[in-house]
Amino acid sequence: MIAFVAILLFSVWFLLLRPRRGGKNAPPTVVHSPVVPFPIIGVLAEFFKSPNTMIKRCYEAYGPVFTIPICHRRLTYLIGPEAQEVFFKASDDVLSQQEVYDFMRPVFGPNIVYDASKKNRQVQFQTMANGLRASRLKSYVPKIEEETRQYLKSYWNKDSGEVDLLTALSELTILTASRCLHGDDVRTHIFKDVQELYHDLDHGLTPLTVFWSTAPTAAHKKRDAARLEMVRLFSKVIAERREFPERSDGTDILSLFMEIKYKDGTPITDEEVTGMLIALLFAGQHTSCITSTWTTLLLANKPELVDRVLEEQKKVLGADWKNKKLEFDDVQNMEFLNNSTREALRLCPTFIMLLRRAECDVNIKVQGKEYTIPKNDFVCVSPTVSMRLKSTFTNPDEFDPDRFAEPREEHKKVPYSYLGFGGGLHSCMGQNFGLMQVKTILSIIFREYEIEQVADKLPECGYDDMVVGPKGDTRIRYKKRV
Repeated sequence: MIAFVAILLFSVWFLLLRPRRGGKNAPPTVVHSPVVPFPIIGVLAEFFKSPNTMIKRCYEAYGPVFTIPICHRRLTYLIGPEAQEVFFKASDDVLSQQEVYDFMRPVFGPNIVYDASKKNRQVQFQTMANGLRASRLKSYVPKIEEETRQYLKSYWNKDSGEVDLLTALSELTILTASRCLHGDDVRTHIFKDVQELYHDLDHGLTPLTVFWSTAPTAAHKKRDAARLEMVRLFSKVIAERREFPERSDGTDILSLFMEIKYKDGTPITDEEVTGMLIALLFAGQHTSCITSTWTTLLLANKPELVDRVLEEQKKVLGADWKNKKLEFDDVQNMEFLNNSTREALRLCPTFIMLLRRAECDVNIKVQGKEYTIPKNDFVCVSPTVSMRLKSTFTNPDEFDPDRFAEPREEHKKVPYSYLGFGGGLHSCMGQNFGLMQVKTILSIIFREYEIEQVADKLPECGYDDMVVGPKGDTRIRYKKRV
């Protein structure tokens, strides 16, 4: 009864007494929901039931700009290329990332990425970007191929069999990422420990974390313990590398992070090195394993597209296409596989929302209407909704890799149509590594095996989860190619 009265009073205050923000040009506020008849309460219930479904409904009801109040937060959504332009072009002084991703601090640790000062953050980002340049990517392709073939030999070791594709590619993604990011010594000696600790860090990120990152839950307790243990393990690796530098070939990103010095001359700490490694692994792990899973399932669902993948492999790799060791340029030349991967990421993006906080009132004009987004609103775009708009992509619910190829190139017709890797000032710096990683793995799998989905239909997108992955049966049957 007390809770009901509190909710009722909050609703009355919100609707009648609270000062209107944004003036006459404020975006329309979503107050009612078909899920529950009570104002505001229904909005909360609908949002937490399925934010993606709600965002899509509100776009159809209110247009490309609208605000959803969630507890003490106001989430203002910008849907569609025209509305999204300000989101991707604005500087951090206008739309800031730092405050909205504060909930990641317990995962990464202090002074990492958006918890760092602006000057130190710039150094961290620049070092990450240097570690993902093409010159380094060239050295990663052989490592990814070696890890992939070893994994397939160990776990797909029969002429035919059945595996859960999502599980397999999740394991393979972290194996290959660890080899490239952490180095051979970590991969050889402590990978199992790192994998288990990463699991606890990953599962410590829940919907509650976004609103209360330090809540005393079992998942948060395991997350905090895992981060401390990760720091201990990598501190030991760093100390050994400094004593015996010959043990590393210097191509992994850990080697690069160890040498960071901030602009005031302060050297990076072991804890910060570990935090950057965790941040980089988090940034790519989900996207790569989920995208490679979707790409495989979507291609396998259309045998004629698998035939085109194989034709391209023969064209790029030559007569010995089945056994040829991959090189960076080979992977770069796999245009159809590249377009298939990008199309899978368009159709099934990993995240429902990208967030910023308005540091001042932000004026925008969309479809001839002017809006003022009030200061302190959380400003959001939704890749899952925006990349399925009929006004942007032809038959947006269809898997069609050729939409990225000449002469169509639908993603280039209007800026900020394609959000597979974000866009603008904060586009994903790891996108080249991620595409290279996925294409290398899938090139080997499709050359080695015939793939068939076990279920009679594709899984659905898991829009209820923090990270959007396949929801349903992801098992496949594999058969060794003769």
